[in-house]
Amino acid sequence: MAAKASASTTAHDDVAESDMTPEQRKEFANQLVNRFAIWSGVAGLIPMPVLDVFAVGGLQLQMVRRLSQLYSVNFSENSGKAIIASLAGSMIPTTSGLGAASTMKFVPVIGTLTASFLMPTLSAGATYAIGRAFIQHFESGGTLLDFNAPDYREFVRSQKEMWESRSKAKGATTGAATAS
Repeated sequence: MAAKASASTTAHDDVAESDMTPEQRKEFANQLVNRFAIWSGVAGLIPMPVLDVFAVGGLQLQMVRRLSQLYSVNFSENSGKAIIASLAGSMIPTTSGLGAASTMKFVPVIGTLTASFLMPTLSAGATYAIGRAFIQHFESGGTLLDFNAPDYREFVRSQKEMWESRSKAKGATTGAATAS
């Protein structure tokens, strides 16, 4: 199982990162963000309150580290944590929603069921938006040192909305296919 996971993260090794065209790099970065968004949604299913939020934060930090490597940007874990916290702070409704959904797991049955539906969607959407913001920033030549979260506030909101509409469209497509 571990070999399979490491193989998926290094599937692009036939083409060294330095030999990638900008289009290949962006395509791989988008695939990486999509994968981490899905993993964050799964982490949102962790039944333990607060632990799910830490798991999602860890996945987001790992995603930023991988994007940094892909774009040859020096990565510092402390800088990464600070930037993710700053970005999450600029998305107050989403992050407060994550915290609220996580703490709902303390309420037996109803709270747990409600959080089971909310946490994966909020976690995946926030991770997707953060990843897309970093792709845009790194493509424009930015580094972790010059990342300014308020500059990306509107971009993050638009990416979060795109994720939500994409998720709803997939649900509608799946529902229509099931009804047939």
